[in-house]
Amino acid sequence: MATYIVLSNFTDQGIRTVKDTTKRAAAVREMAKKCGIEMKDIYWTLGNHDLVVTFDAPDDATFTAFGLSLGAAGNVRTQTLRAFSADEMNGILSKMP
Repeated sequence: MATYIVLSNFTDQGIRTVKDTTKRAAAVREMAKKCGIEMKDIYWTLGNHDLVVTFDAPDDATFTAFGLSLGAAGNVRTQTLRAFSADEMNGILSKMP
């Protein structure tokens, strides 16, 4: 499974209905599960981003399809970061010439 960190900001629509944000998070968790993706953690944050969420997904294509569906709902804009564990990074480094 690949790990993804998603930095999210509320859209105008999302902030107008912010009182539903925890309900929407639960719905996103269920939507992810149906795609074979696990929503690991979610944090509502102060600063440049409104939410930080971590996911584990089988591959980039699956996660991209999920991310597009999430964006199409119109409540958040996202920036996705592919994350690597120490073991994964060691494997990457071992491929360097």
